[in-house]
Amino acid sequence: MDRSVNASRRAFLQRAAALSSLGAAATPLALNLAAMGTASAQTAGDYKALVCVFLNGGNDAFNMVLPTDAASWQAYTTVRNQAPDPINLRAAGTAPVATAAIGSPDRLGGVLALDPVNAQGRSFALHPLMTGARDLFAAGRLAVLPNIGPLVRPTTRADYNTASFPRPASLFSHNDQQAAWQTLGAEGSTAGWGGRMGDLLMSANSGATFTSISAAGSAVWLAGRSVLQYQVSAGSGAMRIGGQGATTLFGSAVAMNGMRNVMRNARTSDLLARDHAAIVGRSIDAEQLVSAALPAANQAPYDAPGATAGVATSQLWYDTVNGSRALNPLAQQLQVVARLMAARDTLGVRRQVFFVNLGGFDTHDAQNRVHGDLMARLSHALAYFDGVLGAMGLRESVTTFTASDFGRSFTSNGDGTDHGWGAHHFVLGGAVRGRDLYGTFPQLGLPDGRGGFNSPDQIANGALLPTTSVEQLGGTLGRWFGLSDGQLMDVFPNLANFDASKRNLGFMA
Repeated sequence: MDRSVNASRRAFLQRAAALSSLGAAATPLALNLAAMGTASAQTAGDYKALVCVFLNGGNDAFNMVLPTDAASWQAYTTVRNQAPDPINLRAAGTAPVATAAIGSPDRLGGVLALDPVNAQGRSFALHPLMTGARDLFAAGRLAVLPNIGPLVRPTTRADYNTASFPRPASLFSHNDQQAAWQTLGAEGSTAGWGGRMGDLLMSANSGATFTSISAAGSAVWLAGRSVLQYQVSAGSGAMRIGGQGATTLFGSAVAMNGMRNVMRNARTSDLLARDHAAIVGRSIDAEQLVSAALPAANQAPYDAPGATAGVATSQLWYDTVNGSRALNPLAQQLQVVARLMAARDTLGVRRQVFFVNLGGFDTHDAQNRVHGDLMARLSHALAYFDGVLGAMGLRESVTTFTASDFGRSFTSNGDGTDHGWGAHHFVLGGAVRGRDLYGTFPQLGLPDGRGGFNSPDQIANGALLPTTSVEQLGGTLGRWFGLSDGQLMDVFPNLANFDASKRNLGFMA
């Protein structure tokens, strides 16, 4: 037999075995058969995953990616140099002052200059603590997406000031804008665009249960109309229900099996009870499969051999804003994501969406210290994940992007920032056309004396009016992920409101 046929047959049998262990609760029979058929016809190299890194609270992108040309830097310094605790960072090349207050711009030193392929006639830099992100940008695997936010259609400042012009609901509200980013709808929406992409592509997965995975609790971005999100723990991986991970109950394996049968089989025709039993059964089977498939966390490339997350020799530790070292919870989430990717053949998946998050971005106060530390965590985690994927040979197969509730105000409130709209974001991966900016970087203006700013890209408090929509971002990612034009329009209905030439932002190879 041809080797490829043998490999395909083995893949089919492996996925069939994985699927059977999850029982009927995993997916409908017809979908399972279609998935196994698709899997048997594909090569192991046809694997792709999207990873959403959500920055909870609203990231101050003005201090993450900075235009450093003379006009922009003057506006930035003027607006953000406000007492009692100015939040304007120092110019590139400025030496850190070791005796300055922890987290202060003087203590951090100058911003980190970037060298984009197309600089748009300007110059740019990153936050001083983002050396990892700077190096990824220079290596061509990280791109900057300027001024993205939820939009119904392209919107000018005149449009924004017209009451009848369509705009996203409840701007500047945390819950509503998290929903807008993750579902493209209002708070209460039940399906996210990650999950909806999973709906369309999970027929490629024999283990459809593992299409949509969160390492950060429940995330509506992962929820589809059919696909259900599977949650894992950043520390232990698969999560267990009660004591079901044990092998005996009161010293008896028979008693343990009996308890599991009771947990997974409803003794009533009540729909809620039957649904609950099905979910419990699926969880028990999935936990056993994932626990057996996951490689150990304390081995290369996921960590230094023999290291544990609790010790400073671990690759999961980062340099904090005060100069000490600490465990990075975002890197820990990305570690379990990488381990799950390593188990993709056993789990029977060729298309996956993952969700991780980093909280603390609602920086109304103490921004210098808090935001600086968050930038260090984000940069370290992205560099760690890129390194692990490189060692696994998966850089080309995995694309990671950042998202957040919203950007923040350009103006300072004295030691922090308030809620905004548009923000800059990163996209990372081997298939990313990195070392460049995709979208027009906004002009930074000065207060106009009438409650606004003298920039076409800024509204009240200097918040950014987005020039690129979340749906353009999602549509570009979706096309790389394998969605057809028709499927893209189904998942991202507002794409129809944007010029066809601008629906693909061009950052994916």
